[in-house]
Amino acid sequence: MRILVTGGAGFIGSQFVRALLLGHLPAGEGARVTVLDNLTYSGNEANLAPVAGHAGLAFVHGDIRDHAAVDDAMRGQDAVVHFAAESHVDRSIADASPFVTTNVLGTQVLLDAARRHGVGRFVHVSTDEVYGSIAEGSWTEEWPLAPNSPYSASKAGSDLLALSYHRTHGMDVVVTRCSNNYGPYHFPEKMIPLFTTNLLDGRKVPLYGEGLNVRDWLHVSDHCRGIDLVLRGGRAGEVYHIGGGTEVTNRELTELLLRACGAGWDMVEHVADRKGHDLRYSLSIAKIREELGYAPLVGFEQGMADTVRWYRENRAWWEPLKAKAALPV
Repeated sequence: MRILVTGGAGFIGSQFVRALLLGHLPAGEGARVTVLDNLTYSGNEANLAPVAGHAGLAFVHGDIRDHAAVDDAMRGQDAVVHFAAESHVDRSIADASPFVTTNVLGTQVLLDAARRHGVGRFVHVSTDEVYGSIAEGSWTEEWPLAPNSPYSASKAGSDLLALSYHRTHGMDVVVTRCSNNYGPYHFPEKMIPLFTTNLLDGRKVPLYGEGLNVRDWLHVSDHCRGIDLVLRGGRAGEVYHIGGGTEVTNRELTELLLRACGAGWDMVEHVADRKGHDLRYSLSIAKIREELGYAPLVGFEQGMADTVRWYRENRAWWEPLKAKAALPV
């Protein structure tokens, strides 16, 4: 199978590419993978270093909004797994424009090219944030979308656009929505890598409000196993949730990271809460479990311990990126 992976030098995309080419996912058997990545501040070719010399890997430096670059990369592909996106909520609050153009327009450019070239499956990777916030229970795939940030609104728009190409043009499109990912190679602007690297450097960590926001945490390797299942067996035109089954408040997560890094609560700085901060996310994974046999394999405590250890042992990877993580004013 020839697979085009957009955003394949990012956190989740690079995990998927490494897993495919190292034989950790069934879809990778005999696969030839083309990565299309614009290498913006969070894209990093070093994320692909473990497979850099693999005969099945081709790398294309290009923007998903660039019709010519996308057309060239799409030619001859059997499937697309579309990770490429602007994804940091705080950045979307500061400036929404790159989120709309990349996440919505870029997805449209990819869908049109996939249709022109007769590509088979198109897996559009999205987020639980498109649903907004839920006080109790869990979202099913039929839940109405109610995004509360420019980032999540742009992802909701791209989801609906992707599904419209199935309904209008009959394209083989499938959408996945995941909960919060964690693991190695995570760019150090997101909570877990930011807090971990700050604490390893003896710096304080910024906790929004009282830290009562709840997130379901999913190890990135489990997410990619779910995507592999959807790529190979998901039904066209459907949405599948991929979750981790571990709901934790930000305060509880902070406590865990403090212990792992040998620090106390004196290293926590409470900061003003984010605008429009969703209180709780929770995905039902019944559909993907019943249809495709998905279940998360990485326990949260072990996964977190492994993640902190990875950052402790890979300063050479994250130290040069810390300056890039500074948010715009």
